[in-house]
Amino acid sequence: MPLNIACWEPYGLPEKNKSILENKATYIDRTEGQPLSISWRMKAKGYGQLLKFRLSFLVAMSSVFGYAMAAGPAFTWWQLGLMGIGGLLITGAANALNQIIEKEYDSQMDRTSGRPIPVGVLNSFEALLFAVLMALSGIVLIGTIFNLEAAALGFLGLMLYAFVYTPLKRISPISVFVGAIPGALPPLIGWVAFTGTLGAEGLMLMTFQFFWQFPHFWAIAWLLDEDYKKAGFKMLPSNSGKTKFSASLILTYTVCLIPMAYLPFRIEMLSLWAVIALAIAGAAFTWPSFKLHQTMDAKYAKKLMFASFLYLPIIQIIFLAG
Repeated sequence: MPLNIACWEPYGLPEKNKSILENKATYIDRTEGQPLSISWRMKAKGYGQLLKFRLSFLVAMSSVFGYAMAAGPAFTWWQLGLMGIGGLLITGAANALNQIIEKEYDSQMDRTSGRPIPVGVLNSFEALLFAVLMALSGIVLIGTIFNLEAAALGFLGLMLYAFVYTPLKRISPISVFVGAIPGALPPLIGWVAFTGTLGAEGLMLMTFQFFWQFPHFWAIAWLLDEDYKKAGFKMLPSNSGKTKFSASLILTYTVCLIPMAYLPFRIEMLSLWAVIALAIAGAAFTWPSFKLHQTMDAKYAKKLMFASFLYLPIIQIIFLAG
């Protein structure tokens, strides 16, 4: 298949072996006039992109957080490490399956056209084999080291993300709601891995992460709306995209995080000072959402996106400390 020229730059092709054809974004070998062969280094980088390591690592840390919350002082570092590895493998598998299913659409968007499948570094079979191996490894690890209940939740999250959320993205904005369910499962998986039961506390951790995802993903969708439209993805609440209705829903879900701060205190999960800290964090997170609703300016969507990156680890620290 033709190889997109801009997308090959991260794979480090030597300049002496490149030639650009006029009006065709294709690399050719100057000696044979054929597409360049793929080295093992390029394959390795491709698998790394398929895994989305940084994103998968952050999601896996939420499962570690849930386990630490449940275990308290009874945790051991090796258990936390294995929880993180299991979460990383399952999340990486979900990301890989997502890229296999969306390979046609990824090639249409600037943000994703450099992924390994659209540019030909990996084919669909290689990606699928990688995804299946990661999924099996992660589920077996969690099921054997911890318990089957946590492994079942991991499997559920993987299925929802890859085979329900992913195809829904081109059908309806409700996809974000569906996607928020597997996205909120990691802290609950961690909780269940230690306790063997869901519990009010585990569900509370899941609820906070569930509500957090709406302003987080919608802020990103606001910034990438034009790119998403190229592939037919409907990621904002309104089918019309960046409307007042979309901004209103972003604000609504963010505001909810402020009164929700009382709930962990109500079930005797957190102290009063921790509840106050959660409410302050929620109010700070709400501010850029309010400004986005007020001005409809993309710069506040960007501020909201960065605020979302801070909010989640901050409240996890508050939960652990409180």
